[in-house]
Amino acid sequence: MRFKFLTVLWVTLLSAFFLAGCFDRTPGGAESFNNDLFVSDTMAVDSITETVEETPMPVAADELFDDFFFNFAASRKVQHERVKFPLPVDNYGKLSEMHQQEWRRERFFMPLGYYTLVFNDYKQTALVKDTTVNDVTVERLAMSKGSVTRWHFARVGGLWYMDSIRRMSLKQHDDASFFRFYQRFATDSVFQQESLYDPVIFTGPDPDDDFSTMTGELMPEQWPMFAPWLPSGTLYNIIYSAAPYPKTNFRVMLLRGISNGMQMEMQFVKRQGRWKLKKINT
Repeated sequence: MRFKFLTVLWVTLLSAFFLAGCFDRTPGGAESFNNDLFVSDTMAVDSITETVEETPMPVAADELFDDFFFNFAASRKVQHERVKFPLPVDNYGKLSEMHQQEWRRERFFMPLGYYTLVFNDYKQTALVKDTTVNDVTVERLAMSKGSVTRWHFARVGGLWYMDSIRRMSLKQHDDASFFRFYQRFATDSVFQQESLYDPVIFTGPDPDDDFSTMTGELMPEQWPMFAPWLPSGTLYNIIYSAAPYPKTNFRVMLLRGISNGMQMEMQFVKRQGRWKLKKINT
């Protein structure tokens, strides 16, 4: 069944990754995107941004952080209304305040057209739709520079506000070791193949049924043929908690497109001190 599955899997991956604009046979950075599709997605995001700028934010947007943040990232007006000035800034331990006239619009991951989410437990993925979450941190990890910028948001009186910024070294991040592993996994094809479970479990759309999925196994030696494009260099992550997630030997990483409905899920496990990709779901 494995060889029959791989024939169908090839068709599935081509349609799921290539048409979504994130398929590439060699791991790498954003330059590995199919350029035409990437430009198309960027234009779609710009169009969405223009629409949001011209439309008042719905009251219901404050119920879920993701709904609020989409409006916040796309609208200059919302940013000026929902940042608490003077804004405390921790710049590598040096404390200061930012006043409204100093604020410059931050587009976050909107120009990229995608963002990532990293969780330490699969149950944590439900936090994205949890209306009781009142404390969230959005972070940008500049892997090549070894730096992290964190924007903290809190819901006060039912409304979300940004209330602080922190810039720090990547090595101060609670999950620095995993992100260093992931950066190498995404950019080093040899290391990537060495960091695969045997086998890797793949789940994806069934080409014969639009409403069904199929699951099968990929052996490490077959991986180079199917390896998807992976984001690297600069990552955006959202932490839906006031405190760091508990330490575990499991990570689920979600890659989500903003305008194209694309989503990819990867599950990593740590065994004998090494992280390995165990499952991938498109």
